[in-house]
Amino acid sequence: MGSLFSITADILWFFLPAIVANMAPVFAARYRWLPYLAVPLDGRHTLRGRRMLGEHKTLRGLVAGVVLGSAVGLWQGSLTASLMLSAGALLGDAVKSMAKRQLDIPPGRLWIPFDQIDFALGALLLGGWFVPVTAAHVVMAPIVLGIGSYAVSHLGVKLGIKENRE
Repeated sequence: MGSLFSITADILWFFLPAIVANMAPVFAARYRWLPYLAVPLDGRHTLRGRRMLGEHKTLRGLVAGVVLGSAVGLWQGSLTASLMLSAGALLGDAVKSMAKRQLDIPPGRLWIPFDQIDFALGALLLGGWFVPVTAAHVVMAPIVLGIGSYAVSHLGVKLGIKENRE
């Protein structure tokens, strides 16, 4: 049991910049941080007649996520790693959002397990180029972070920070 606890704690610590980066856009939108950056990342462009990312993926969320995630990483002692993990988390979320739009899944509609693991996969893919990741990270991170993401999202809805999703 200690081994599972140890791996989980290591994953949470290692991915903390990605976790913060993934949560930051929700707070940035909710509390209207940087309102002048609340513009869609996709510039309202379409692909196959569908929005590429939609209105909810904004420059404000990207900036808030990368800055806050990187600040956490600076506190942890590695700015470069945290920058890559933060950017990777947001890239993973954007790729998943683009897939949802192209599959006609409405914005905000729950898409299990991708809504829960998108940021972890993005952080692994981009962060893995700059930071050594172990097999345990690759296998366990989507599980640990997916369960955690689901729980935190549910809590955010209950606390009124996040909108309810189907």
